Amino acid sequence: MRRLRPVPMLICAVTALILAGCASTRSPESEMAPAPIPVLPPAFPPQDIVGRWGLAAFHKQEDQERTELAAQSQCKQPYIISTGPTGGVIMHLADQATPEELRLKGAPGGKTYIGPDGEPGGMQDREVVSFNGRVLLLRWMDTEVQGRYGTMVYVRCGPEGEKRPPAKRKPAAKPKPAAKPGPKAAAAPATPR
Repeated sequence: MRRLRPVPMLICAVTALILAGCASTRSPESEMAPAPIPVLPPAFPPQDIVGRWGLAAFHKQEDQERTELAAQSQCKQPYIISTGPTGGVIMHLADQATPEELRLKGAPGGKTYIGPDGEPGGMQDREVVSFNGRVLLLRWMDTEVQGRYGTMVYVRCGPEGEKRPPAKRKPAAKPKPAAKPGPKAAAAPATPR
């Protein structure tokens, strides 16, 4: 019988260990990272949502119409969306007391998001569900925040710069004067006898 030499066996063992180590430790660059979502132009420019809005929210889709009416009634104390210093819009993020400048970010499929700088659809973003110029519906991307706040309904408050005239009261109805007795019918002349 032939006896194996220890050096070639040692070389084979070390080579096998090196190859096994290379196979199990991959660098992050070598793995396929998901492609970033491209930022596209939004469906509408930021200035389209600048203004005064009545604000309300709903959790159930069947409450949307009622919530739009509730939002419209909030125009007495409107939510103000203004233009940011770098072209975004000034709005609040979830659970933030101070508004900050947010971006309108377009995404594939014609979607538009409102949120801080970064990829569209981030956890702090809101997706624009619909916008027709008068009613804006926004849904939070963070499911926990969406569960607390619901779908936000913004209803535009009248034309910008226009003050609503105070409601005019109808004058109280004046009581009708009592009917005056008309002239008495003249007595028929007496017939001679």
